Amino acid sequence: MILYSYFRSSAAYRVRIALNIKDINYSIKPIHLLRSGGEQHHPEFHKINPQNLVPVLTHNNQNISQSLAIMEYLETYQPTPSLFPENTNNKTASQEFSLMICCDIHPLNNLRVLNYLKHGKASEIDVTQWVQHWINEGFSALETKISSTKSNDEGRYCFGDTATIADCCLIPQIYNALRYDVDMSKYPTLNKVYQHCLAQPDFHQAAPEQQTDYPD
Repeated sequence: MILYSYFRSSAAYRVRIALNIKDINYSIKPIHLLRSGGEQHHPEFHKINPQNLVPVLTHNNQNISQSLAIMEYLETYQPTPSLFPENTNNKTASQEFSLMICCDIHPLNNLRVLNYLKHGKASEIDVTQWVQHWINEGFSALETKISSTKSNDEGRYCFGDTATIADCCLIPQIYNALRYDVDMSKYPTLNKVYQHCLAQPDFHQAAPEQQTDYPD
């Protein structure tokens, strides 16, 4: 397996965590999203993903884009350990939780959106406030949902004592939130999960600072 990745891409970060949880061997092919006008726009990568986005997982003569689709593929390729809770209600909740991040929070502070704002003459302060607004709005809903499932302090991860797709999606989004000085004290349950996950090898090894393309 080859993962086209950028060290700071939240979506690529999700997939790296999932690959590590499943203990699947893979190699990284870095795609720098800023260098040389963005390597994702170069013709050779455009052939791999016409959307010009990372991540892309190449395996069995397939180029699979979209982090959630990649994780679904990994689940089919190697069912255990699963990225989903055994409990049906928690499985549905983890999918809902992941989609809230991947569809409603992350796209609004993706690099190409922020670049569009900057090209529209938005200041750095404007861009930061934009990111903070949408992350805070999303995290407020996530905190409400997850805290209701942890009324008895059940489980160290989002849904129980095993990492799931929800944790794969949450940790990169919190990492991104901290880059923009979002106050995580407002989200104690999310932050508790984040702190626990940071200490786990599968998450630690997937972190931006551990990637070969992380700048010295």
